[in-house]
Amino acid sequence: MSRDEAAPPAGGEHARRNLLLRVVAALVLAPTTIALAYAGGWLWIALVTLASIGLYVEWLMIVGTAREMRVLVSGAVALAIVAICLAAERVDTSLLAAVLGVAAVSLLSPKPRGWPAAGFLYAAAAEIASVLVRLDHVEGFIALIFVLLIVWVTDIGGYFVGRGAGGPKLWPRVSPKKTWAGAIGGFAASLGVAAAFFVFDPHKSDSLLMLKMERLLLLAAALSVASQLGDLFESAVKRHFNVKDSSHLIPGHGGLMDRLDGFVAAVVLAAIFGLLRGGPDGVGRGLMVW
Repeated sequence: MSRDEAAPPAGGEHARRNLLLRVVAALVLAPTTIALAYAGGWLWIALVTLASIGLYVEWLMIVGTAREMRVLVSGAVALAIVAICLAAERVDTSLLAAVLGVAAVSLLSPKPRGWPAAGFLYAAAAEIASVLVRLDHVEGFIALIFVLLIVWVTDIGGYFVGRGAGGPKLWPRVSPKKTWAGAIGGFAASLGVAAAFFVFDPHKSDSLLMLKMERLLLLAAALSVASQLGDLFESAVKRHFNVKDSSHLIPGHGGLMDRLDGFVAAVVLAAIFGLLRGGPDGVGRGLMVW
């Protein structure tokens, strides 16, 4: 779901300019993300690690501890170590590195220590989950594209349906521009993605067609809801600290957190679900093969 559903009137210059910036940024970022996801390996891990460090830095900016260099550097180094462990496919070691990282950040942070530590956990969860989903050499790329498309169409559907339909606000105190219409529109769009994946799925069996369809729809629904909750979570954190955008890194979108909040929640949920069904090296299969 978009953070600008109820932007200024469609005929306004600001609205047109903002939409143009969003489209241009998406046309650059989306193909780059897909290409690196397809390449996998170190290229994907490098992108994910840079994004995770960016998320951590922006979180520190929001909570007001970005100038504490020992906090910033210790967290960034820990995220880099997590990436090295993941590249070696040592998931257990990467989890240990994340635990040690959050301990270091917490100990080095000024009081209250909870917010910087929470920011590291947020970034580390995004990093580990994004790599785990792609780590599956058989279904990893397809599973990752499934998650990405669910998040993207939820955001796009929410943006256009919310702007066009208006109506009651979803959670005015936390995010006054988001509407129930946008939330439903994004949710419906995610089900369309699940239907498309079902149609082109080579693994479906004639005897299990309806079961496969139902499970893909349920998975898409869960990921779409998680994406929208992730968006609201980030809005609540920013509202708590009276911050509008996490940064101004991405034209038309704000910062990395503004752009990736829904993806972080969705990919973490996807990784947990795939891990339970397929194990550390079969997260993609756990998501996509039924």
